[in-house]
Amino acid sequence: MKFVNIFQNTGTQILAAATGTLVAASDGMSFGWTSPMVPYLLSNETHIQTTEEQAEWLETTSLVGAFCGLPFTIYFVDKIGRKKSLLLAAVVVLLNWLAIGLGDRIEYIFVARFFAGMAGDMSFVAAPMYIAEIADSKIRGFLSSIIYIMMLLGLILVYILGPYAPFYAIPVAGAILASVQLLIFTFQPESPYYLIYKNKPEKAKESLRRLRAPGADLDKEMKEISAGIERQKKEKGRPQDLFLVRSNRKAIFIMAVLNVGQHMACISVMYMNLHPILNAAGSIYLDNNITAIVFAIIMLLASLFSSCTIDKFGRKKILIVSSTLSTICLLALSVYFHLQYLGYDVTGVSWIPIASVLVYAAAFKYGLGLVPIVITAEIFPAKMKAIGMTVADVMFVIGGILSIQCYQILHEFGMHVPFYLFSLCALLVSLYCGLCIPETKGKSLEEIQLMLKGEKVISKEVKVADAEKENRIC
Repeated sequence: MKFVNIFQNTGTQILAAATGTLVAASDGMSFGWTSPMVPYLLSNETHIQTTEEQAEWLETTSLVGAFCGLPFTIYFVDKIGRKKSLLLAAVVVLLNWLAIGLGDRIEYIFVARFFAGMAGDMSFVAAPMYIAEIADSKIRGFLSSIIYIMMLLGLILVYILGPYAPFYAIPVAGAILASVQLLIFTFQPESPYYLIYKNKPEKAKESLRRLRAPGADLDKEMKEISAGIERQKKEKGRPQDLFLVRSNRKAIFIMAVLNVGQHMACISVMYMNLHPILNAAGSIYLDNNITAIVFAIIMLLASLFSSCTIDKFGRKKILIVSSTLSTICLLALSVYFHLQYLGYDVTGVSWIPIASVLVYAAAFKYGLGLVPIVITAEIFPAKMKAIGMTVADVMFVIGGILSIQCYQILHEFGMHVPFYLFSLCALLVSLYCGLCIPETKGKSLEEIQLMLKGEKVISKEVKVADAEKENRIC
């Protein structure tokens, strides 16, 4: 009953978050597009002549677009707002899928994927900011996790359509998602934080009125937001202040560990090399296409479970459980590959790799693959949020490149070598989460800033308990 109660009168927030993050589903589709489509482009049946060298650059082009889009992201989220930035990303995504679906030359696909990287970068910065600023603290974790759920839905859609449907099916699906976002999200409210920051209190109050339950004390929340914004406006907002201001420095370090740690715990390697890994292990229980679909579905289910429990169990506990279980799964793979490398007969336990991979999908996505974007959306002050979230996105991309390079270099010495490294990295992330990351569950954005500054913040649970105790005494 308590679980149901936290969602009462939050329909507008849920609708805004769901429709605003549809662009993330398209980003997931773009991320996974090369897996089923590159074999088609290199086959004799292709309608677009593609060389192997061109195919190898298709994925890199998207990452280059993400890097080139960083200054635009920083500019637009503060200049035109979180909502309009997401709508702009949706327009770009719509044009991308139209270009891929209608194009008859590989150059068109390169251009489309470049801009898809820019749109994806903007969506993964603007959407967490928007959601963190419109959500009640009781469901902020749930709403913030929707972006990853959308991304996984897009990934599953590509894995299902890619091998079995015509080439144009994926672009059509992507264009439909972008169109739905433009049709519905256009009418959702802008972030009240952003509106107050831009000195538009009347519009901010109207936004709050649409987002909050009937009878909510809007004036009180307006004062709280205004006080927080005014305090944060007095603080410097230069890029170097990410490192010069103590609270920002702590936030950026937390973000760096979590975002790089995600990839060094092997997720990018799993995404891009799942089939070779299973082939090297001798796991032949499932067809490669089916394995990819099962892997993505398990991650989706784990994300859904995490999103429903993140505001109950808290960010910190989920991160510790997730990274610890991921460590165990990666270590099991490491030991298996090591025994295989030493010449032992591992036929009798050849189920271990696929079991480890699928359990890893659930364990990783339950926490380490979802919670970091929730936390990074919470820990930066208003004036530093655009810069902080953009740097977080940079660290995320750098972590992905670093993990892939480590895998490509180290697996030449045996498949067990990179997995031992990834196991160690996942363990270190678990230890860091337990020792250094503050719990942000149930805290307002202003309270989180005070925590990062080292000031004592009394939780709502303690306040309620103290009030009840005082009432009993009276």
